[in-house]
Amino acid sequence: MNVEPTIFQLDNGIRVVYLQDPSMVAHLGVTVRAGSRFESENEEGLAHFLEHCIFKGTKNRRAFHVLSRLDSVGGELNAYTTKEEICVYSSFTKEHLKRASDLLADILFNSTFPSKEVEKEKEVVLDEINSYLDSPSDKIFDDFESHLFPNNPLGNNILGTVESVQSFTKADLERYVKKFFYPENMVISFVGNLKSSVVLKQLNKDFGHYSHKEDTAQPTAPKELEAFNIESPEANYQSHLMIGGRAPGYNHPGRRVFNLLINILGGPALNSRLGLSIREKYGYTYNIDASYTPFEEVGYWNVYAGTDPKYQKKTLRLIKKEIQRFIDEPLTENQLKKAKQQMKGHLALGMDSNSGVMLNFGKSLLVFNQIDTLEEIYESIDSITPEEIQSIAQEFMSNDQVSSLVFSVKK
Repeated sequence: MNVEPTIFQLDNGIRVVYLQDPSMVAHLGVTVRAGSRFESENEEGLAHFLEHCIFKGTKNRRAFHVLSRLDSVGGELNAYTTKEEICVYSSFTKEHLKRASDLLADILFNSTFPSKEVEKEKEVVLDEINSYLDSPSDKIFDDFESHLFPNNPLGNNILGTVESVQSFTKADLERYVKKFFYPENMVISFVGNLKSSVVLKQLNKDFGHYSHKEDTAQPTAPKELEAFNIESPEANYQSHLMIGGRAPGYNHPGRRVFNLLINILGGPALNSRLGLSIREKYGYTYNIDASYTPFEEVGYWNVYAGTDPKYQKKTLRLIKKEIQRFIDEPLTENQLKKAKQQMKGHLALGMDSNSGVMLNFGKSLLVFNQIDTLEEIYESIDSITPEEIQSIAQEFMSNDQVSSLVFSVKK
């Protein structure tokens, strides 16, 4: 696959990232800088609720016709909300570009949010909230973020609360769309076997005439944080443990260094340090992993584990021991070489999914206004030194910066 995309601009300024690929299946998505961290007071969960409601009818289509437009030709339509983005995307056989492009533009700019449909969708989202509250292994992630970013939208649950969701109106949804859905605040991404001239002509027809300008949305930066250690009796059979803290944001020069560190500590590979130690050597846990989530100006990292209550303290101690190793001693050149090879392999595997590539390209262009090639990313990984790994660990993982949240078993 040609992994070097091209960046274009529609007549109204919407940026487009395009990649031609020989597959008969094409992927088209629109990513909007309008995630939950941009919500105002009393709007908690509005971005996610909007993601649900844009499928409920437009000026040109009723809800049934929105949902059937791509499904009727074997295509797929979907969406998701993060702390920083709302993304609506589609997959379809390449002859149906017109159908997909017209549909995405229609639901993004012409949704009417019928009051009857909005009220029905509240019940769906409330059920989603209850499902999440019923799962400690999911809930601990959101609770940990709420403690990491107190009194800031980054700490709010993307789903919102029962009270906030019940309060939303058609006017709230319309206001949010008007505030954030404008050309300078969104990116279109396409991967498929169609010429760029064909794609751009269709996108200009469907998207190129929408033009209103808002002030660029600026998120509220979180305040300084004091580390916390909290235990709460919220688990049923397993203890759920989370250790972590704040981390580099997108624009931090050590972002890729930190990403490599987390990959070594508890990434998806079976041979991560946490996997080999706590899972394989001691057998204390089935699920254990580390993750890193960057935002614009800040990020956070965490280690999650589920374990038998009798191993709770031992597991916490072993996790902290593995973290401390990065602080106390630099990796050997051989260790670092193997870690780099592994991470580059993971990146290559990720590029094997055209749908994932399309979504990643959209986010990259929205955040950085550029797309790094795989070769450029490889070069940046190859340049990382053992000293940089140790230094970034000392900067973000020292004992006074590490927090913990434990869901212990109810007694």
